[in-house]
Amino acid sequence: MPAPGWNPRAAPTPPHPRTPRHDLSGPPPPFPDPPMPNSQPLPKGCARSGGPAPHAWGEPRRMGGTGDWGDGGVRGQGEDFMGRPDLPSFHYISNGQSLAFSSESGEVWKARRRLAQSALKSFSIAPSPTSSCSCLLEEHVSKEAEYLVTKFLQVMEEHKSFDLNQYVVVSVANVICAICFGKRYEHEDQELLRVVNLGQEFGEVAGSGHPTDFIPVLRYLPNRTLEAFKDINRRFNAFVQKIVQEHYSSFDKGHIRDITDSLIQHCQENSAGEDAHVKLSDEKIIHIVNDLFGAGFDTVATALSWSLMYVALYPDAQKKIHEELGDFVILALWKEPSAFRPERFLSASGTELNRAEGEKVLAFGLGRRRCLGETIGRWEIFLFLTTLLQQLHFSLRPGEPVDITPQYGLTMKYKKCEAFQIRQRFPEKSSL
Repeated sequence: MPAPGWNPRAAPTPPHPRTPRHDLSGPPPPFPDPPMPNSQPLPKGCARSGGPAPHAWGEPRRMGGTGDWGDGGVRGQGEDFMGRPDLPSFHYISNGQSLAFSSESGEVWKARRRLAQSALKSFSIAPSPTSSCSCLLEEHVSKEAEYLVTKFLQVMEEHKSFDLNQYVVVSVANVICAICFGKRYEHEDQELLRVVNLGQEFGEVAGSGHPTDFIPVLRYLPNRTLEAFKDINRRFNAFVQKIVQEHYSSFDKGHIRDITDSLIQHCQENSAGEDAHVKLSDEKIIHIVNDLFGAGFDTVATALSWSLMYVALYPDAQKKIHEELGDFVILALWKEPSAFRPERFLSASGTELNRAEGEKVLAFGLGRRRCLGETIGRWEIFLFLTTLLQQLHFSLRPGEPVDITPQYGLTMKYKKCEAFQIRQRFPEKSSL
């Protein structure tokens, strides 16, 4: 099977070649050498010595494995599973300085990651000075969710059915823009729409893989996909650089407005406790903001879109959610991995969250390379979904087949669907 390329978010990678293994007493399990065909099946005996870790090159397929592979197989071995290959295409993302798309894993990388996580969390849970919301994240998400309710009802009245994903991605992008840049855009703002399009283009091109990563000589031949990838990164870097320069010109250390201001302050003071040895240049600020934007955008938008698709496909599950929202909040968060059963994450009584099962959901990855924005991403998805489902009922146009086969990319999305229909649950309580 020919290798389509490598996707850093699709599955954990084997240990980096330079990373020492815990057990060197025997030969490692065989891995195919891309892009040569791999016609020999992996011997079952390898699972007894190397563990039930699936590995295959070829067209994307859904794979199921034993539960202890994703949990016990990785837990306690973070150093072994944090490696990334030094792929040539990574050097075009943030000039090779990306926290997510980089082979670096040393102390400086760890400190920069801690700094980015700290800044993201601080400006998410910080109290809102202008509203009754418990924190800034709730304020930003509430504004966008209320906008979506209004927009969905408006578009439904005009067209009777529609593709809701195009509106969801813009709202999610607006939340991370507010946290990173201190600015909420109008949804028709061309600058915001260009950034959203760049994010979608990046996911499509990066997810398809780059043959040049495995056949170096191809870098010297004309390559439209690679040139498009370079151009996407150049345009996004230019967008972030422009905003960072605007922040520098209006920076006030007594009034830190957003994550960008926080990073500028760290850069100027060069002091941040245990991370004081991490010197941030203007360029590195741009790279960190790039990573944070990506961490809070595509993964969240994809998870939210899938959630709305599933509640529309499974009205019984949606009804249970509506009942819970009208009574009291339960974190309704599996034996049949292909079945949609949100109750799998609850205890037998249905009143408590089964955390052991919940930890098997790897929407944000796992280990030391897990998504920077996982914490706020989960909060954001919860806030968006509860607001939308409190006020709206989602369905699909009767009689129209819907294809939810995952489409390969940086994150797995379903095909464009224009069959969504919504209605208000409580029209008499509407403020519209």
